[in-house]
Amino acid sequence: MKIIKAVYKTSAVDKKGLLNDGLPEFAFVGRSNVGKSSLINSLTNIKRLAKTSSTAGLTKMVNYFEINDSFRFVDLPGYGFAKVGKGHLDVWASLMAEYLQGSQSLLTVFVLLDCRITPTNLDKDMITYLIYHNIPFRLVATKCDKLSRNALNKAINDITKELNVRKELIIPTSSSNRQGIENLLQYMDGVLEANKQ
Repeated sequence: MKIIKAVYKTSAVDKKGLLNDGLPEFAFVGRSNVGKSSLINSLTNIKRLAKTSSTAGLTKMVNYFEINDSFRFVDLPGYGFAKVGKGHLDVWASLMAEYLQGSQSLLTVFVLLDCRITPTNLDKDMITYLIYHNIPFRLVATKCDKLSRNALNKAINDITKELNVRKELIIPTSSSNRQGIENLLQYMDGVLEANKQ
């Protein structure tokens, strides 16, 4: 799949602002500073489409980007540092949970994990949440250019053991050298084609 058009659509600050017009959606979620905005920019090949920041927890809204006039990317609030409520479980009762449970157009949630950091309890909670609510997901290992090939293989194996998932569920990526970007786009293309049938 080739992305030829990508535009910022809108941001939702509450349930009323969430879009539900039937356009297929891919959502991106992960701990703060895991590289969600950078990944979206790499996928679309537009450097400043999604705002990046060194300040953890900047994204507190649900941000929509329309892609090729036919589907959307949805940038969800980062968890960990984002102030969405007291206690990390409150994140599921936040705007993000409203989106995840309420969207009729959500095809896949991409859960981003920094390949250099052991998955946290928040990461585990997110995956448990998605499985419990039967929401399709894939894991995306980010910042893979920071590790050697051997170190990356070990990191991927560690993620599979820590989260008890199959290796095939993990897509290694790098926004810096575009590693895995085409694989991710091909995966989305397959999901979109299956959704048409």
